[in-house]
Amino acid sequence: MNQENNKITLMLMVGIAAMLMLFISLLLIFIFMQRKKLQYRLNLQALQSAQKNKLIEAAVRSEEIERHRIAEELHDEVGAILGASSLHFYGINIDDCDDISKEMYQKGKSLLDEGIHKIRGISHNLHSSILQELGLKEAISHFCGKISHNSIVKIDLNLTDKHSTKVSQKSISIYRTIQELIHNITKHAKANQIHIQSQHVNNNLVFTILHNGNGLTQAQFEELRFIKDGLGLKNIQNRMILLKADLLFSHHANHYSIEIKIPVE
Repeated sequence: MNQENNKITLMLMVGIAAMLMLFISLLLIFIFMQRKKLQYRLNLQALQSAQKNKLIEAAVRSEEIERHRIAEELHDEVGAILGASSLHFYGINIDDCDDISKEMYQKGKSLLDEGIHKIRGISHNLHSSILQELGLKEAISHFCGKISHNSIVKIDLNLTDKHSTKVSQKSISIYRTIQELIHNITKHAKANQIHIQSQHVNNNLVFTILHNGNGLTQAQFEELRFIKDGLGLKNIQNRMILLKADLLFSHHANHYSIEIKIPVE
């Protein structure tokens, strides 16, 4: 009787052990499958992120190519036509004209000179030739110098000397971002005082733009960049993705601040 009880007990223990082994095996298989699913999901997200970055990079490169094409056409075609027009215009003899005609001539000459000057300025901004020749710091300084006017908007600069003079896609993206932000500040925020500084902090190149206009908070930027008309903000966001940079808008007691933190080697 005891032997039978021992056999039954042994069989029960073996059965329980087998059930436990089966349960543990099923649990391990479930954990393994969940890890495989998670890894697959992570790989898929990484692939989608890489594809998204490639599309953004292609769009940014395409935009830069188009900027250069327009700049060259403005300089070579429109600029040449206006230059030739000015030669013919200046060749007119107005000695025998009345005062009204002379006044109209001087006004036309002034407008033509202004048009030629603006075409050259637009062409240089689009082509970013100074960026290619002198580097990021000088390009930003030159751009702000053309915009700054004490009676309209004053731009103060305090830029680090450690900006690389070697032109890369990164420096072009930084330059275009600063251009777009300054354009938005002068056009939409109506600021008349702007301060731009850059410094290296813990392997990051940090740009800080302060202004006294009606700027944006981070929440407003996140909302506006998805609006159809917010193309400039979308371009800025795309460049931030390419640069792997952080962009922060904030409001302080008497000014607004924009901070760009860009990882550098």
